[in-house]
Amino acid sequence: MIEIKVPTVGESISEVSLAKWLKKDGEWVERDEVLAEMESEKATFEINAEQAGVLHIIVKEGETLAIGDVVCKIDDKAAKPASAAPVEEVKKKDNPAAAEKSTSKQDVKASPVAAAIIADKKIDTKSIAASGSGGKILKQDVLEALTQPGRKSGTVLFSREERKEKMSQLRKTVSRRLVEAKNTTAMLTTFNEVDMSKIMEVRTSFKDKFKEAHGVNLGFMSFFTKACAYALQEWPAVNAYLSNDEIIYHDYCDISIAVSAPKGLVVPVIRNAESLSMAEIEKRVIELATKARENKLSMEEMQGGTFTITNGGVFGSLMSTPIINIPQSAILGMHKIEERAVVINGQIVARPMMYLALSYDHRIIDGRESVGFLVRVKELLENPALMLFGKDPVKSLLEL
Repeated sequence: MIEIKVPTVGESISEVSLAKWLKKDGEWVERDEVLAEMESEKATFEINAEQAGVLHIIVKEGETLAIGDVVCKIDDKAAKPASAAPVEEVKKKDNPAAAEKSTSKQDVKASPVAAAIIADKKIDTKSIAASGSGGKILKQDVLEALTQPGRKSGTVLFSREERKEKMSQLRKTVSRRLVEAKNTTAMLTTFNEVDMSKIMEVRTSFKDKFKEAHGVNLGFMSFFTKACAYALQEWPAVNAYLSNDEIIYHDYCDISIAVSAPKGLVVPVIRNAESLSMAEIEKRVIELATKARENKLSMEEMQGGTFTITNGGVFGSLMSTPIINIPQSAILGMHKIEERAVVINGQIVARPMMYLALSYDHRIIDGRESVGFLVRVKELLENPALMLFGKDPVKSLLEL
């Protein structure tokens, strides 16, 4: 019998929780097969079978464990059961697309009248609560979905039900760090707005060539990361943080990107952003965002940032005050691009505008530095050509 224990996942991490079992108790597992997902305060990781055998689960989902605790046992002396995958499963493996299609067809059952109304009104069947036997959708079910479009499928009217859910290790850590940031920093927020016309023109003109040349889409994040990298080098206090009675300045820009992942907010880091090209930044953003969605970020990829960018605009936020990602001293909040009336050369025109918010620790960063940094970011975004040299090409030519 082999014991599978909680591995060491980081110097500062002493406990984890078992998020989800991927195998059942008493099930045969192969060597190196993933058994369960574990969750620490900083990341999600997997535990694997060290040998083939029969799995004996010891810990339930949601339980908190210390490093070195036994999670399960594997009986490596047990005989492998003689079993074959069902015919339907073989079909799914051979032709997953067809299997998915056939399954979806079987899942949606409706009476002829109900089916006709669904097709005519183009109703999403997920919004219909089926009342017929075997999950069959009846005419009355469709009519109820049409008359009560705002109600979630299957919910009971005037329900007073409540449910409790244990906080994950990641959510506990996020909560603790947010409160710590509020209580231990002299946090202020300064605002500005940026006209996104030029950047949108550049993207429209070059997105196809950029994709063809580099294999990635040209997004907004590369422009913001590049602009921040220039501004951080000009205003080093914004790229610094406090350690006891010392201010630690950084000659490099490790920019953290806040990403909403299935298990909660994570902040992976783009190392040496000041040295990367636009395409390299875009590739790194895609790589980190994909890993975040799949819960595959390593501890190293989430540690050591010097400045953070967060984009609430993807969720529709028009303006917010982001909280500093300690021990960093500042965070830039991007927001929704919205056409607004602005005055240019005495004329009222409609322009795609975005509010920017810089939250900063006033113990390190003064008002002049915070405002200067944000104005510089605005200038670079409104004139993307400046990001080639960091300043006006003509002034660079004239050494002004």
